[in-house]
Amino acid sequence: MSLNRYPSWILVRSALVAALAASSVIAVAPTARACSICRCGDPTFNALGRTGYSSPGFRGALDWERFDKDEGTPETGLDTQVENRVTALLSYGVSDRAMFTVRLPYSHRDLTETEDGEEESVTTDGFSDPEVSAQVRVWSAGGATMANGTSLSLFGGVKLPLGENELEEDGERVDEHAQPGTGSTDFHGALNLLHLMGTQSSVFASAGYRVNGTNDFDYHYGDAWLANLAYEHKLGDRLDGVLELNFRHSDADEIDADGTEDENTGGSLLYVTPKLSANLGHDLVLRAAAQIPTVKDLNGEQVERVVANVGMTYFLTH
Repeated sequence: MSLNRYPSWILVRSALVAALAASSVIAVAPTARACSICRCGDPTFNALGRTGYSSPGFRGALDWERFDKDEGTPETGLDTQVENRVTALLSYGVSDRAMFTVRLPYSHRDLTETEDGEEESVTTDGFSDPEVSAQVRVWSAGGATMANGTSLSLFGGVKLPLGENELEEDGERVDEHAQPGTGSTDFHGALNLLHLMGTQSSVFASAGYRVNGTNDFDYHYGDAWLANLAYEHKLGDRLDGVLELNFRHSDADEIDADGTEDENTGGSLLYVTPKLSANLGHDLVLRAAAQIPTVKDLNGEQVERVVANVGMTYFLTH
């Protein structure tokens, strides 16, 4: 049977559904994601926007992100971390009041350690920890589906320690920041506000806290406060623009059972994040964003660089 018999949009829809399904199946294998360079911001709002954030039905998204940061100095020891991450997201809105989400990341990491003029590099690949979360609307004004409605929701989730945290090279475990996963169970919760201003604009705000566990090697990524403010506005029939402020304040990492802190981790950081999304038709949306570190109060010696994000969202059902 020839594929030429079918319209191209049907083939695109089928390919995306198949890719999301394959990602869901593969992700039951060992997975994980380290938090030392985790993305600031609300990943669910980033993927779904106001249209899919509080409406019933299935949503799927696929995102690529690139992180880049330094910790330390060449004199005392410098770690340069670069991660390229692909994340599949599948959400289901039971109604306009409740939604469940699963995120399944895959990580490619490059870690270069420089000390006394000598460099040592390691590259790792692996699935990252899946995250399972739920959101429930607890208050609304103006009606859930009205153009000028406002809603307040509780959000909570868990990151499961199913990932590889024991990768070795030449018989030795590689550095914690090169491991695909954290090896810990982490919990996060937030309060989210969505305000619709007609059919053209919306405001989204969230504030939450992430509690990280300790892995089998006594490493504990610092707990973190997260806050986000986003303004979304339609720029045309198919183009939307978003401007976000993403804030993170995290404790320093603890590197052993005695609670010794890594002095080059933790602190506060504010990103300014412009984003564009284009509706390609047939329920497919393409997105691109850049998180620009703007205000920094980081512990020790740290350099945070721009985080790039490109993704697509598919509205499987309405």
